Amino acid sequence: MLATVPNIRIQFNNILFPTDFSVFSEAALPYAEALARRYDATLYPAHVVPPEPYHGLPMEPFPVTLDYAWRAAEESLGKLAGLDDMKEIHHQVLLKQGPLWDVLSAMIDKYRVDLIVLGSHGRTGLSRLAMGSVAEEIYRRASCPVLCVGPKVPHETKQSPEFRRILFPTDFSEASKAALPYALTLAEESQARLILLHLIPLVPVVDREAVKAEAIRKLKALIPPDASSWCSVEFDVRFEFPAEAIVTAALRHKADVIVMGVQHKDHPRVVSHLPWATATEVLARASCPVLTVRG
Repeated sequence: MLATVPNIRIQFNNILFPTDFSVFSEAALPYAEALARRYDATLYPAHVVPPEPYHGLPMEPFPVTLDYAWRAAEESLGKLAGLDDMKEIHHQVLLKQGPLWDVLSAMIDKYRVDLIVLGSHGRTGLSRLAMGSVAEEIYRRASCPVLCVGPKVPHETKQSPEFRRILFPTDFSEASKAALPYALTLAEESQARLILLHLIPLVPVVDREAVKAEAIRKLKALIPPDASSWCSVEFDVRFEFPAEAIVTAALRHKADVIVMGVQHKDHPRVVSHLPWATATEVLARASCPVLTVRG
């Protein structure tokens, strides 16, 4: 029998906002600002200058203050910190040089980061293999949740983003259970509609009604008994494959955010899996942000 996951209230105190100053990062900034305001958190806009060699120069220490990329990043971070919306938020800009994940990991530890907000170009398939996936590396390795704003999320935000309709896809795995408290907290914070989605591919038509009933029973077991007093809950069971079905469900339910669990990068299911994993496909195609929680 499935035990109900306790309704643990989540608090975000320190939010890291890695930016490369692209349009994708610009699209993610309003979400970082809105969450920092809501939780009275400290926001850390951060940029990492890659440790690239200086061609045509001796391979010896080069003064970082003379590096054009460093000075350009300093200027861009200064402009970001000077934005009107940023003035009402506790914030501290961070600029470091080094391998991206090594620097971000050190920032997460030093500043006790409990949420990362970032924009993503959402490359998948062969393009992803060639270019790599920065977002996937971060959300599979970070010890804290990551809110990814993909390329299909509207970039023109006229008002502070709110999470009124929350989609929570679950396969009842440990990673999915780790994400559930975040979906519940966001639903309670916004008095939102929480949609629990379970997908079951390759089930004979004759068995579908019984399988669906059992899935709904399991979904109901995940919800605290008092949930109806602070949010509305809906259960959606479909006989479809995950990535496309999650994106379609987000559109169908007009979701403002998708909350989903992901495996650690070294988990056997990830190591042996095709590079274009479900979460990466969802992030690339969803018209709303995706909050990933590592299991």
